Parts: sequence; structure tokens; C-alpha cells
Amino acid sequence: MTETPANPTAPRLRLRLLFGTDVMLGPGKADLLELIRETGSISAAGRRMNMSYKRAWSLVEALNRYFAEPVVESTRGGSSGGGARLTEAGDKVLALYRRFEQHAATAGQPEIDALAAMLAVPEMAADTDTDDMAGKK
Repeated sequence: MTETPANPTAPRLRLRLLFGTDVMLGPGKADLLELIRETGSISAAGRRMNMSYKRAWSLVEALNRYFAEPVVESTRGGSSGGGARLTEAGDKVLALYRRFEQHAATAGQPEIDALAAMLAVPEMAADTDTDDMAGKK
């Protein structure tokens, strides 16, 4: 999951991919997928993100519509409880997005450093570590 860097003033790269005008994949949906994989629950993943159950379900439904194969499978609740898991396609979508984030952060590091150096507040330019840029620290 995208984490806040150790230095909260360090630059962070947050990428959103737009496919056409309606299909988007960004850090929020990627974080939701990671938390569904971790918790086995759409509602638990949503709670961890301070998101309503309805909003989490809406995002999962959108993701499942976006891709040729569903990225999340769920089972209904009841006495045995429900659950959710990433499909093989979901695992691949998440891995590709996270790899894209890392590549973009690494490739853009010189420009990020140059922009940080131009900030009016010098401490904002501190700690422009590439790992921080992809939220991996």
C-alpha cells in the first residue's frame, strides 16, 4: 500500500492513469486492491481507508467493469460470512500498476529533485529519495 514517507515534507509521486475519459486507475484503487488482498473483505478494506462500504463496493464494481476479466471476486455474507479476493487478473493489474509507479519515480527523480530545489521553503526539498517517491519507505 502507498505509505507516507518517513519525512512528511518529502515529495511524493501519485500517478493516475486515464484510459479514455471514464476509465481511471490510481493510487486509491490500487490501495483498495491491496487491502482487499490483505483483509479478504471489501468492507474491511474500505474501513481501513476511511471509506464507506458503498464507496468501496462502487470502486470494486468500476474496476471489474474496466478490465476484460474481473479483478475482485466476492462471496455473499450470511452465517458463514462473506469475503473477497483478488483474481489472477487483479493480482496482475495491481503488480503492473505498482511497477509502473516505481519506474516513473525512478525515471523522474532528476526532475523531481530539480523541482524540489526550486521550492520557496528549503525544508520541502529535503529527502527526495526514490523509494519515498513511490511510497515504499
